[in-house]
Amino acid sequence: MRIGLPGLGTTPDQVVKQAARAEADGFSSLWYTSAVCGDPMVAMALAGRATSRVELGTAVMQTYACHPVLQAARAVAAATAIGTPGRFTLGVGPSHRPFVEDMLGLSYDRPGRHCEEYVQVLAGLLRGEQVRMSGDEFRVSAGPLEAAGDVRVTVLLAALGPRLLHVAGTYADGTVLWMANATAIRGHIAPRIRSAASDGNRPPPRIVAGLPVAVHDDVAEARSAEARSAAARLFAVYGQLPNYQRLLAHGGLSSPADAAIVGDEANVADHVHGLFEAGATDVWMAPFAVGGDPSASRVRTRALLMELAKN
Repeated sequence: MRIGLPGLGTTPDQVVKQAARAEADGFSSLWYTSAVCGDPMVAMALAGRATSRVELGTAVMQTYACHPVLQAARAVAAATAIGTPGRFTLGVGPSHRPFVEDMLGLSYDRPGRHCEEYVQVLAGLLRGEQVRMSGDEFRVSAGPLEAAGDVRVTVLLAALGPRLLHVAGTYADGTVLWMANATAIRGHIAPRIRSAASDGNRPPPRIVAGLPVAVHDDVAEARSAEARSAAARLFAVYGQLPNYQRLLAHGGLSSPADAAIVGDEANVADHVHGLFEAGATDVWMAPFAVGGDPSASRVRTRALLMELAKN
């Protein structure tokens, strides 16, 4: 099973150290938010040069914050620095209205149209093509990018709703998710993105599913409630964003705490297997601590994930 972890570190040295350990422990991938080291691209390139197999992906870089021509050039530079083809994956997404409007001062009225044009420009440039677009959001005449034909950068779109799932299947290589459980993947994500890819005669898309996880003593009501309470505190912000609220509803969930995978080793393993059975091609698990010994809790969760990654 392709099992990854969140990419962590506040300094490039920490990012490199974590990547080397993840690779040694058998994990297939690491997924970095745009906040890692202020901007993860340079640290990811350094981590890629210090490792040989682990996939390094962004989850995600915000589209509104960076023009697609610049984003493509940055991705090519990072992938070229890593050197090994296919190890750098660019996950992008439109973020959410508060970030785009309140922080960037931009309009978030048409995120679907914005992403459709953005991904067309981005993916074309990363294929080494010359791109000409005169759209509603972007007017571009650029490329081919130097060295783009010599590296391969997979493009994933954070697609939570029907419009962006169609865009991901039609123009990108798949989707990278957060807070989508097996029910949401099986009934909402996989059918839409696969249909779009099939209609466009494109390869089957990747579905990279991310969820919080904590292994604890058993699934008894008291300990399970403790784990859910911890998840509620740590991941509350996602329940306040409409895009995630709709995704959680597709999974039959009422809050991010309900999306967290918690239980003993057997129970958590069953849930991870369930994500693959539902249609995920990869998963990335974000361990969080439960109980009075946070370090021991994380070690226990990581040990299980390491064992699952061997399969």
